[in-house]
Amino acid sequence: MACPTVKLSNGVEIPIIGLGTWQSKPNEVTAAVEVALREGGYRHLDCAAAYGNETEVGEGIRRSGVPRSEIFITSKLWCTKHSRVEEGLDETLAKLGTDYLDLYLIHWPFHLNPNGNHPVFPTRPDGTREILPDWQLKDTWVQMEAVYKKGKVRAIGISNVSEKWLEEKILPYAEVVPHVNQLEIHLYNPQHKLVEYLTSKGIVTQAYSPIGSTNSPILTDETASAIARKYDLQITDVLLGYLMAKNIVILPKSVTPARIISNYKGALAAGSKLTKEDIEQLDGVAASGKQKRLIMPPWGVDLGFDNWPVAKTN
Repeated sequence: MACPTVKLSNGVEIPIIGLGTWQSKPNEVTAAVEVALREGGYRHLDCAAAYGNETEVGEGIRRSGVPRSEIFITSKLWCTKHSRVEEGLDETLAKLGTDYLDLYLIHWPFHLNPNGNHPVFPTRPDGTREILPDWQLKDTWVQMEAVYKKGKVRAIGISNVSEKWLEEKILPYAEVVPHVNQLEIHLYNPQHKLVEYLTSKGIVTQAYSPIGSTNSPILTDETASAIARKYDLQITDVLLGYLMAKNIVILPKSVTPARIISNYKGALAAGSKLTKEDIEQLDGVAASGKQKRLIMPPWGVDLGFDNWPVAKTN
């Protein structure tokens, strides 16, 4: 079953369903990618340098036998590389075994000390992440635009960036408006206002953790369960189809072959069955008292999001 696509502002088309690879162990992700591409119908992979498994993702692509030209590959610049964007990109390209990316994102919108006490998560003596407070995000974005203009990536974007940070730190200086913003978006954290804002700017929303995580309360939500029963679907199908119906790119993650395949088929099935009334009902779930973020790393920075705890501000 062919996957629907969403058109970015530069005309590039991105498959609306992608396989997430976060927290997929290196010895598992190769098989997961191979199954997703060869058997599951996927043509979109969401990767990141910080996941520590891009070499294995690249091996999965090769084993699948699917031509590189048919696959949309996303990766992300890690926080310690903000001053060396092209270097970070080149490392990712080498690990994945490709000479270009379809989409390159800034993983988090701040610069961690590249010479700190850990290569990925440097910390201060008090345990908070060692962020370089004087680094300007606009200087990272200029470098992102440069690799885009070189043709090393087909589109560029951001991740975990609020409207406030976009308005203050990127858009006033951007020659290229970000094509994508990847965010924690799901039934309990729909971020309606932010998604509406992004749409008004021509920025496509991507949803990571669209079905939460293992043992997430979202997986037993009464409203989603009732809608699933109505259409003889799985609750995960409804959670994914709900976002698809809103033209949000979804990135469900699994390393279990049966689940990888069922996520894809179920999302397409639900996306075609859910009515306007179903969507409106699901839209109201978080506001009914179930608003909940699941991913809140201890950055100690006010990122401009609602409901984001801040222990220390830089």
